[in-house]
Amino acid sequence: MKLILQIALKFLFGKKSKGIINTISTISIVGVGVGSLALLIVLSVFNGLHGLIGSLYGSFDPDFKVIAAQGKFFSIDSLDIQEIRKLEDVLQVSPVVQDNALLKYNQRRVTGIVMGVDTTFSQVSRLDSIMVDGKFNIKDDFGYGGAIGFELADQLNVRPTFMTPLVIYVPQRNKKISLSRPDEAFNTHYVHPKGIFMVKQKEYDSQYLIIDIELARKLFEYKISEVSYLAIAIKPGASVDRLQSKIEKIVGSAYQVKNRQQQHASFYKMMGVEKLMSYLILCFILIIATFNLIGTMSMLIFDKKEGIKTLKSIGADKRMVTRIFLVEGWLISLIGVISGVTLGIVLVLAQEHLGLIKFAGGGNFVVDAYPVKLLLSDIVITIVTVSSIGFLATLYPVKVIVRNYYDDAK
Repeated sequence: MKLILQIALKFLFGKKSKGIINTISTISIVGVGVGSLALLIVLSVFNGLHGLIGSLYGSFDPDFKVIAAQGKFFSIDSLDIQEIRKLEDVLQVSPVVQDNALLKYNQRRVTGIVMGVDTTFSQVSRLDSIMVDGKFNIKDDFGYGGAIGFELADQLNVRPTFMTPLVIYVPQRNKKISLSRPDEAFNTHYVHPKGIFMVKQKEYDSQYLIIDIELARKLFEYKISEVSYLAIAIKPGASVDRLQSKIEKIVGSAYQVKNRQQQHASFYKMMGVEKLMSYLILCFILIIATFNLIGTMSMLIFDKKEGIKTLKSIGADKRMVTRIFLVEGWLISLIGVISGVTLGIVLVLAQEHLGLIKFAGGGNFVVDAYPVKLLLSDIVITIVTVSSIGFLATLYPVKVIVRNYYDDAK
């Protein structure tokens, strides 16, 4: 194999009979390099978007949610919560009550999601870090407070400094609405939102009102032991999969334990499909680009026609000669992919740490520069993919052309 590699390197970098062959070889290398560069950058951009959206969700969502496999709520009496709290990497377990409601402020009415939490919720969510007005205060000596999403507050025209209370309407569970007195079929209560939060995700900012869990249970007619789900916070760096498995064993099959990605399974699945489709499209483009290798190898083999005769005369069989030119074609792909990947790593790292490419227009974006994230797995995927495509592109022409020249050699 060492001899084959040495001869292949000699053929590739040795003097050619025609200068145009060097130009064609260089074009092939550049084409493979550009394809490798594009593939690595696109995969890194998807990683950046994935991480950015995940960080936004992470400012509101807990690390784990324990929900009932069936039904909207369950009783915590059926769970050994203390056993969950005793787990080494668990920081806090917080009960949450959540359901839909009608919100009214002056003459404005908007449907939203009322979320009841206790004082431990700030330990399972980073809600304090996303408050843009006021503070997170669900209850004080003056009554019930709360925190409201930025877009929902805008729709209702409510602010923490306003004195007029926000009214919450929730349909009573087992009471029919009377046309003469429809208001009697609703549980109502007043709150004064003390803060406005912004997750920068419409599903949260335009729907959520966070209030005290006692008030939420009263509005939704939940018993003191009933919750919609349990929010769990874990220590930084803890193994998510291992801890999730332990919690699942504690709660049993009647409950589901969802990590942050599973809480937004449809979004992450869509991102995965988009990344896969982009990868396949770029692979198709790379396949077209590597057609240059067919012409390049044809010219290189033609140029080394006399070399094939020499190899045959000193005892090299057809298989050895074929392998020499296969290695030569593979070297062209390898040089291109290493050059492209190296440049791609430099550009991605520069964008990741320096933010060279900014969003145009100067709008109010979540981040100033395009988000990217470099992963070792993507580097490996790029190298393997491009090298494999380049090798396969040279396989057929090399075998056919070398066989003809070898048979004709005397």
